[in-house]
Amino acid sequence: MSDTTISLNPNLNASSISIDPPVSVENQQPDRATPQAASPRNGKARTIWIDIDNSPHVPFFRPIVNELQKRGFEVELTARDIYQVCELLEFFQLKCKVIGGHYGKHKVLKVLGNCMRALQLVPTAASFHADLALSHGSRAQVLVCKILGIPTVMMHDYEHSTKTGFIEADWVFMPDVIPGNAMSSQVDHVFKYPGLKEDVYIPGFVPDRSSLSALGISPNQILVTMRPPATEAHYHNPEAELLFAEALRFLSENRLVRAVVLPRNQKQGDRLRADWADLISSGMMIIPTDPLDGLNLIWYSDLVISGGGTMNREAAALGVPVYSVFRGKIGAVDHYLAKNGRLTLLESIKDVRTKIVLEQRNRPSQPENNVRPALHTIVDNIIFLLEKKCPATGQTPR
Repeated sequence: MSDTTISLNPNLNASSISIDPPVSVENQQPDRATPQAASPRNGKARTIWIDIDNSPHVPFFRPIVNELQKRGFEVELTARDIYQVCELLEFFQLKCKVIGGHYGKHKVLKVLGNCMRALQLVPTAASFHADLALSHGSRAQVLVCKILGIPTVMMHDYEHSTKTGFIEADWVFMPDVIPGNAMSSQVDHVFKYPGLKEDVYIPGFVPDRSSLSALGISPNQILVTMRPPATEAHYHNPEAELLFAEALRFLSENRLVRAVVLPRNQKQGDRLRADWADLISSGMMIIPTDPLDGLNLIWYSDLVISGGGTMNREAAALGVPVYSVFRGKIGAVDHYLAKNGRLTLLESIKDVRTKIVLEQRNRPSQPENNVRPALHTIVDNIIFLLEKKCPATGQTPR
């Protein structure tokens, strides 16, 4: 288990999105018309503790950190050493203390690992004197906050994640397409935001083709970005691996295709190199050895095939054709995207060959510059909780 401090440049550029009114608590409207700045408590700026529990949460929380700091709040970051979290923290230059790691696929090991990480987090969390704790699914953080009496906000965008009962967060934030009672029995403690989780950071994306030059993809080739299924996740269905393998076989039949495959960890990468050595040696399949800017890769891809929710939704948010081989319970966000033609669900081997369209896409010079109020809605509601719901005692009223 790691307990490391990554200290890099914390001065990040704030994302430029117009400020919109906050989305209400389910069936309620926050009683204010304009976004608030931080009001100090006892002469000290209010402090928010963010725990990063998985690699997609690094780019997600970066603009939230920027915006909170811009409005005068102190932000403290911790993270779990899992998948590419540490590499992304370095890539995005986020100052963060890394505590704990991955605890395996088995549910018992996950529970024990979360309890162990919670114990490791306690001294650091206590030193923050946080007024509010925020994460996107960190159960260890919620457990620590129950011990220390810190109000908690947990964000979700997949309603079929494992419920933990007694360590539920005080407040839940989630996309507005998910039913209000899907993640909490207390619907008056559920805040919703418009759009996707990925809409928080997509508006700050600026395409840069030079970052992909090392891949050696020529302009006449079809670039496909692929993400294998999360085989160690509790929701994994082995059918997804069969669909992913069939997709690779299908792509290999087209000489113009170059597939950039992004394994989730070293173990998965080693397995892919062993199973698909012939495709790698031919140059058709590329497993990058250095970290890549994922949004750039997706933007310059002609299509994306993925077993992971975040990459699927990043592609959908960027307007890139995306095919999902995920075979767990389909969440409301993916149902919404599929219904609106922004995501294609592959549900059988036949679908791989009948639904995937292998062609170069007509790519604009920039992503659509449409209004995406998710970031400021989330930040406004964090401030609303701090100013209206979290008194100086640090306890959230029921």
